[in-house]
Amino acid sequence: MKSRKHGAGRLVECRGGYEAYIPAPLPPVLDFTPALMRSLSEADRLIGRLAGEGRRLPNPHLLMRPFIKSEAVLSSRIEGTQATLGELLAADAGAVVDRSPADLREVANYVVALEHGLARLSSLPLSLRLVRELHGKLMQGVRGGQATPGAFRKSQNWIGTPGCTLQNAAYIPPPADHLMECLGEWERFLHDRSLPPLIQAALLHSQFEAIHPFLDGNGRMGRLLITLFLVAREILPMPLLYLSAFFEATRQAYYDRLAGVTRRAAWNEWIEYFLNGVARMSADALSRTERINVLLVGWGQAVAGTSSRFPSALVDLLAENPYWTIKGVAARLDVAFTTADRTVKKLEELGILRQVGEARRDRVYCAEAIMAILGEAPELGA
Repeated sequence: MKSRKHGAGRLVECRGGYEAYIPAPLPPVLDFTPALMRSLSEADRLIGRLAGEGRRLPNPHLLMRPFIKSEAVLSSRIEGTQATLGELLAADAGAVVDRSPADLREVANYVVALEHGLARLSSLPLSLRLVRELHGKLMQGVRGGQATPGAFRKSQNWIGTPGCTLQNAAYIPPPADHLMECLGEWERFLHDRSLPPLIQAALLHSQFEAIHPFLDGNGRMGRLLITLFLVAREILPMPLLYLSAFFEATRQAYYDRLAGVTRRAAWNEWIEYFLNGVARMSADALSRTERINVLLVGWGQAVAGTSSRFPSALVDLLAENPYWTIKGVAARLDVAFTTADRTVKKLEELGILRQVGEARRDRVYCAEAIMAILGEAPELGA
């Protein structure tokens, strides 16, 4: 099989008259320029602050859930799914939303896959085995779900405009008979500790997208793995960083920087872009986390004088999801419906909750102040 050097790898001739790209094993020889080191220092500083705030949160396991859902929504949006965070949270609470069930299922699968990965990290290291498990969760019962969920591809895939073929594709990843060799090298580097973790995360993501090991779902899988890697390496105590917001807001730059690696070996351009995203989204998540925590503390003080402990318990639940039904509150707090109703009404009287819509049955309530913070456009900075 003839091959020629191309970008950060080589192109090989394949039967059918097309050329496929095979990335060189990681790590590449990097040029640690002053610009790269400044980007790394800023990203390290801000993600460190975010990690510190996460460790100080009174209920971090609750607050991380809307951040996971934010990441799920934004990662799926890059692939064309239109569901919003508000719709996903409302649907989780039992509200009827005007959105395609397929879109909601696709985003929900991302949440399931990420939470599965976080749980598995205690017994299974980040590895190709776990990658397959996660892909199975991600693609179960959604579009592309017929494309062998949880199994690496055994045929050629390609990237391009809708309807394009191998002959006019924008990018063709490694042929199937080279796939496991490429993945084996990727997994070997996954366990390498010779580089700063944030730079390693950038390299791993770029290489995963270049390998494109599944028939579908590669973009979402690659972005999901960034989050798991940062938690596995203890850079973050929990998934508070929704980096897909940066990629979605700068979508063309995201694709251009990835293509720059495969076409020109432009590693520094990609890494600096990635580190800028880590810095910007760490600052953004830090701001949201701090403001949500201020709200929760204030609301906790407002209900502290009530004769029942349930209003305080419901305030805690608002960190997990700003949307609740009375039935949902009753089930979660393990109380009678009438007790849950009184609890919700108390928070409604205090201006913490407001009914969404005009339904008389199965009413849905929202802590709009939290939802406003979660729904803000990302602050990308300079």
